[in-house]
Amino acid sequence: MSGLSDPMVPRLARVIRRWREAPQTWTIEIESDRSGVEAAFEAGQFNMLYAFGVGEIPVSMSSDPAARQQVQHTVHAVGPVSAALARLQPGDTVGVRGPFGTGWPLAMAAGRDVIIVAGGLGLAPLRSAICRVLAERQRYGRISILYGARSPDDILFLSELAAWRAVRGVTVEVTVDHATDAWRSHVGAVTMLISRTAFDPTDSIAMVCGPEIMMRFAIAALTRTGLPNDAIYLSMERNMKCAIGFCGHCQFGPTFVCKDGPVFRHDRVRDLLQLEEI
Repeated sequence: MSGLSDPMVPRLARVIRRWREAPQTWTIEIESDRSGVEAAFEAGQFNMLYAFGVGEIPVSMSSDPAARQQVQHTVHAVGPVSAALARLQPGDTVGVRGPFGTGWPLAMAAGRDVIIVAGGLGLAPLRSAICRVLAERQRYGRISILYGARSPDDILFLSELAAWRAVRGVTVEVTVDHATDAWRSHVGAVTMLISRTAFDPTDSIAMVCGPEIMMRFAIAALTRTGLPNDAIYLSMERNMKCAIGFCGHCQFGPTFVCKDGPVFRHDRVRDLLQLEEI
């Protein structure tokens, strides 16, 4: 939760850098806020970013939580607020509320195999968890990072994927829905990679983030391996407005994604995921 007394009041932060990750997708790096509040967060949490004169949206932190002075957010410019955020230049000011929500179960995953399944922009909320797991590599068993993108041009964090693949005991597999002539890797849904991945289903933790339909199929594939529902965690996306459970915009059955999530253990929301239009 924000260090300010009123969690609805945004702090002011300065954009330090921005760079393009893929068509319509940018990462912006912001400096720790001017009020002196520590910019600490857990992997998996989100901030509410305010583009002045346009509006506010929730965006997960995509950087290493250990780098507290500069925090990165990866934004896909598809609406007026996200487009305004993606256009911010170094020196510009952005409003920040947060951090909010629950994080990935990194402490619980210690000593176990870790399976990370990401689809599209879903790799961004998982990037902070990957940074922590790899920084403390000795604490975990086998680490598998499975990532699916629409096309080779849409793949995020290309240089980091290569660096992660070079770490001993880490498997990185990338697949695309639509290949180009130059593409030499997997083609198809990221869920097909799960059955080909080596891990101990009796002693593993899976973290899943992506479009909801993709997560449903990923969960089904993971459970077919014998991984129990209480070992699968997913990050939900909903239309969050207040971020503190007051407005009800992100209500998901009896829970609120902003304060009870965005990271949920699958057995807590399994029945809700089977319902349409909830």
